[in-house]
Amino acid sequence: MKKIFLALFLLAQGGILSAQLPAHIEGKMTYPVLDFDPWVGVMKSKAKALKYDRDLEYKVVVDVTDAIKDSTRIIRPFTEVARTYNLNIANGVPKRKMNMAVVIHGGAIHAILNDEAYQKKFGTPNPNIKAIEAMKKAGIDFYVCAQILGFWQVPEENVFKDVKIALSAKTALITLDQKGYTYMNVNEN
Repeated sequence: MKKIFLALFLLAQGGILSAQLPAHIEGKMTYPVLDFDPWVGVMKSKAKALKYDRDLEYKVVVDVTDAIKDSTRIIRPFTEVARTYNLNIANGVPKRKMNMAVVIHGGAIHAILNDEAYQKKFGTPNPNIKAIEAMKKAGIDFYVCAQILGFWQVPEENVFKDVKIALSAKTALITLDQKGYTYMNVNEN
């Protein structure tokens, strides 16, 4: 019985997170650059601690592995990438100093399929494409692991055009680390 209750609770939580913003948050969010989902917003605040430091170069690499849970919605890690970008811009970081990269592997590779391949697999247009396009326009780079594409027999031509193919997620993460990018994991699993 406890397992059934826990499963229902987790399903309800997932529904809450994918739904519109709760009433107590309405009107309290800003969307400095990206606004393709209600949850990429930033709560208004007068916070003063750890504001933008002009001596720093802001570099973040986001590790994305979560598989698609609902093929009709943008995967949650992509909303977290966009929110992280928005948070830094809201904290005063100029766009020219905000460098982000996303490394995609594991079950997340299906989120970066081109629309034709996605529709063939899931029977619906790929909702992640509009998110990738918006983030790419903001300057965020996307990389997918060629190893996982090979393991899961996903042809490279099925990858959405704005996603670059790296030899592996491991080499991409190591290379970006050596270039000064801070590692960030936004996966639920």
